[in-house]
Amino acid sequence: MSVVEQNARAHIVTETSVPLIDELQAVPVTLRYDPDTDPRCVAMRLPGAGGREWTFDRRLLEEGLRSPAGSGEVRVWPCGRVQTIVEFHSARGVSVVQFERQALLRFLRRTYTAEPVTH
Repeated sequence: MSVVEQNARAHIVTETSVPLIDELQAVPVTLRYDPDTDPRCVAMRLPGAGGREWTFDRRLLEEGLRSPAGSGEVRVWPCGRVQTIVEFHSARGVSVVQFERQALLRFLRRTYTAEPVTH
């Protein structure tokens, strides 16, 4: 099995830990899937102080592309026809990140081709 890693451009709409970030500027976010670590989960690494990485169920990302999904630390929902919002909650605050829907779809497709074939 191989690790899937993809960089995506995103807009951080709200970021408590980086209050001076330009909200109009796209930033690089790393999307990662490692089936050897946990075949059910994906990870997203946000830029900025600390570069926090969030790991959550891959189904949450997939469901959130179609309709609001999640509760607790990670929530995902469609925003119009071409955007998707991923919201991260922590003790430090809330980060709301806006992605192009197609970038997340490409990443998900790649994760499914990286999975082992089961008989």
